[in-house]
Amino acid sequence: MGQSVSTAKLTSRRDCNRSQRSKSKSTALIGQMQAEEAEEVERNSIDGLSDIISVLPDECLACIFQSLTPGDRKRCSLVCRRWLRIEGQSRHRLSLNAQSDLHPHIPSIFSRFDAVTKLALKCDRRSVSIGDEALAQISEHCRNLTRLKLRACRDLTDAGMLAFAKNCKCLKKLSCGSCTFGAKGMNAVLDYCPALEELSVKRLRGITDGAAAEPIGPGVAAAASLKSICLKELYNGQCFGPLIVGAKNLRSLKLFRCSGDWDKLFPLIVDRVTGIVEIHMERIQVSDIGLTAISNCLNLEILHLVKTPECTNVGLGSVAEKCRLLRKLHIDGWKANRIGDQGLIAVAKSCLNLQELVLIGVNPTKISLEMLASNCQNLERLALCGSDTVGDAEISYIALKCIALKKLCIKSCPVSDHGMEALASGCPNLVKVKVKKCRGVTSEGVEWLRTNRGSLVLNLDTGEQLDASASDGGGAQDNGVEFPPMVASQIGAPSIASSSTGRSTSHKLLGLLSGMSLVACTLRRFGNSNGSSQS
Repeated sequence: MGQSVSTAKLTSRRDCNRSQRSKSKSTALIGQMQAEEAEEVERNSIDGLSDIISVLPDECLACIFQSLTPGDRKRCSLVCRRWLRIEGQSRHRLSLNAQSDLHPHIPSIFSRFDAVTKLALKCDRRSVSIGDEALAQISEHCRNLTRLKLRACRDLTDAGMLAFAKNCKCLKKLSCGSCTFGAKGMNAVLDYCPALEELSVKRLRGITDGAAAEPIGPGVAAAASLKSICLKELYNGQCFGPLIVGAKNLRSLKLFRCSGDWDKLFPLIVDRVTGIVEIHMERIQVSDIGLTAISNCLNLEILHLVKTPECTNVGLGSVAEKCRLLRKLHIDGWKANRIGDQGLIAVAKSCLNLQELVLIGVNPTKISLEMLASNCQNLERLALCGSDTVGDAEISYIALKCIALKKLCIKSCPVSDHGMEALASGCPNLVKVKVKKCRGVTSEGVEWLRTNRGSLVLNLDTGEQLDASASDGGGAQDNGVEFPPMVASQIGAPSIASSSTGRSTSHKLLGLLSGMSLVACTLRRFGNSNGSSQS
């Protein structure tokens, strides 16, 4: 009996030693790792660390890699051949320096990263970018690509985009900026990529200006799936008119600094596209004629009017009267005084679901602010920037009437510490206040407000951080205000790979992933995902 037990122990010990030797072979480090680092890995395996990692399924280890930063993922790929393989196969996002010398390395790169679905190709503006042949070769390796971002790829032509579109028919999102291909290349994507949902174009230099410009669209994608179009800094943005008019499922239209008379195009757009819920217009030629046409978008929820001086109270009133589902309204009046109390009163009367209001370079008075506070009971986010008429009295009224207000931003307004005192007893749901470039507001006044309402997150324009949690990125900016979402977004896919490299010792790399809590948590996630998929 004793001999059998001792024999069993001896056999188990031999099996363990044999297992450890085989694991040390299978975890041979690649690259230029030193011999002492390999010995450190073997020493770590004695205490069972290697056993913990080795029993994890590939899918579970891939899940852990997806929780790491790009730099840590690269370091982990140097630990052993298995980690190298899993890290490459589990990477779905990749960002590459798209200079011409990338071309010879394309086969080796995409043989390792064979599961990439989101690709960014960015080139320095002073460098020679990849050409048509390289893009075609990439598309042959990434036929399941769903997202492509092109930046400053000036050597790409229509032929390269045609070859790419024919191979990547699953493409859902295309973003290109400072590229030189033209209408034929863009039409190729619209014709051969029927799943395309989002299109973002900035400074597309291959588009011919003037009456000779070739029209873009509509294409198969416009009729099938296209939901979002964003055009920026285009000399002849109206050549995209057929695409916009033909996009029957379009929900979001954003136009930034695109030349042309958009008053002529908006009536055609809203006549055929009825589901638009979001429109952004910045520095484009549009007037009340265009706003009157936009008012027929009865499902409109988000409207941005940024530096469009020909838009007045009349046009805004027309939109407010018909677009009663409006939730977010951003107006940058550019100090033109074309939009004021009259337009805002129309909004207050009709848009009762308004949740976010940003006024820049607009001079509302107590009359319009009173109606907005009284009627728009769901107003949660308010920004008042560059308004000469917003002082302590107006802030006091906002504090008294805006019960649902959660975030308030005040910038370049004649507000003093007395306005801050009014906020101390008003707006019971207020969680964040930002005050920028208001000379009458001192750090003492803001500190007094923080003392009386300790739960508030407060920011002062001097950069003084009065609360540890006041470092997020919302608030007023020079060209507008962007409020962060009220609910924290979940962490998505792994970050885009960086071009930087780094090295670390193997025991640090193994220690990064060896925490029992992390492994247990990942195992639970893996088990839950399997259970849900089977059900």
